[in-house]
Amino acid sequence: MDNPPPRTEPTPPTEADVAAIGEQLGRVPRGLRAVAHRCPCGLPDVVETAPRLEDGSPFPTLYYLTCPRAASAIGTLEADGVMKEMTARLAEDAELADAYRGAHEDYLARRDEIEVLEGFPSAGGMPDRVKCLHVLVGHSLAAGPGVNPLGDEAIAMLPEWWRKGPCACTGAAGTAEGPRSTADADDTDDAEDTR
Repeated sequence: MDNPPPRTEPTPPTEADVAAIGEQLGRVPRGLRAVAHRCPCGLPDVVETAPRLEDGSPFPTLYYLTCPRAASAIGTLEADGVMKEMTARLAEDAELADAYRGAHEDYLARRDEIEVLEGFPSAGGMPDRVKCLHVLVGHSLAAGPGVNPLGDEAIAMLPEWWRKGPCACTGAAGTAEGPRSTADADDTDDAEDTR
């Protein structure tokens, strides 16, 4: 990708954001603290989650990618062996390994500002391997370029997922359809219940 999405400032989630995230995930978002990054279409694409969910369960993934189009494109990279190649490079390139360890430390520091999870790693395989590109891309989008080198590399390999328009028909960006009302959602649920 020639022009990756610009960094956006984190914002508290609005009701429209929560609706869009719910549509993106197919469920109610858990542990939602903030919209960590907004897609160029205006919708959230990365959220910041609490280190502990409402029931007290640890949830070490601070930055959670929600956009299904971006997630699908990242899944393709993973299936193509990009994680294995990146992990191999970490073993051979001391400078890259140091930068990736710095990304790990940044991730932990950001999570620890909210709540320390003793004994829990950062996420995505950091600092020694690449286990989940979704996490690394989420971190790069939230923190901005130059923080997570492998997240930045993965973003550069992605297509511009926002070019087809918003991935959800509710939320901050809106679409030609406009946001769905609660009545529309209730009518849909009732129709499904009678089948």
